[in-house]
Amino acid sequence: MTEKMNAVGFYEHLPLDNAQSLIDLTLDRPTAKEHDLLVKVSAISVNPVDIATRKNGHDKSERPRILGFDAVGTVVETGSDVTLFQKGDRVYYAGSFSRPGSYSDYELIDERIVALAPKKLDDAHAAAMPLTTLTAWEALFEQLGIDPDDNETNNDKTILIINGAGGVGSIATQLAHYAGLHVIASASRPKTKEWALQHGADEIVDHHKNLIDEVHALGHDNVNYILELNNLDNHWDEMVELIGPNGKMSSITSNQKPLNLTALKRKRVTFAWEWMFTKAFYHTADLSSQHEILTQAAQLFDSGILRSTLNQTLQGINADNLKKAHAMIESGHTIGKIVLTK
Repeated sequence: MTEKMNAVGFYEHLPLDNAQSLIDLTLDRPTAKEHDLLVKVSAISVNPVDIATRKNGHDKSERPRILGFDAVGTVVETGSDVTLFQKGDRVYYAGSFSRPGSYSDYELIDERIVALAPKKLDDAHAAAMPLTTLTAWEALFEQLGIDPDDNETNNDKTILIINGAGGVGSIATQLAHYAGLHVIASASRPKTKEWALQHGADEIVDHHKNLIDEVHALGHDNVNYILELNNLDNHWDEMVELIGPNGKMSSITSNQKPLNLTALKRKRVTFAWEWMFTKAFYHTADLSSQHEILTQAAQLFDSGILRSTLNQTLQGINADNLKKAHAMIESGHTIGKIVLTK
């Protein structure tokens, strides 16, 4: 007889006020094969991508979509090709966009995007970190080409991080500071400004005001790097103006209007997208780099160089709590990360 598990999912893309937008389910517990780990989930965090995936789309499926990416848990079963982990290992990961997610008792996850969880972080603090850490790490050190170990060079460089108090921004500011960059972060409220300063920002600007004026008022004519985490359409013209010659820009948000890339030509500026799910979605040759990144990050968390960006915890992984978490993120006023624990 197949073992069962609890999960939370949906059959149709619906607003939160619809009772069927997220529902409690009972599903068959999956079995690990090949490079898969079967993880017993103990804590998860909620990200804007969860909300976007739940809301956007018109299809109605016969099988439920199980959301959730960030998770911490214990390996209870390993596939035949697994070499990196064994039963009993406590792990953390950010999951795959193309597989059932972490809103469940158990989850199948490819070992190559998993790492041992930071030993000095409890489940809630660890579960807050994988997706945002991978996103920020890849954006800064892969897409923007910053060498995290070359502090001497980076000390002369400045980065503007737009939305420095959000989930990705809260760890991006820390990683940029760790790399030796001078970090200007944007935030708009007293609480978010203080949060960004506590998480690695050197200076603050307000993204509800003209960022060009804000950055110039700090004494910077331009910046070497820009990481955009808020609204690309709203900030594109400001980014074009503020980026210096030979500068590099990266964004995780989508544009709804055409981007004038020609405006970057005279300065010879590089623009690169960052989507943390690319490696797992396409099974790229560098898939296992996410295992390596999360392993390095765990060491930085354990050494105290990086700190968790957990800001709120809800007890119980169920539809009611997930609706609360989704509603908080949809409000646009969250700071750091929201985590649900068993």
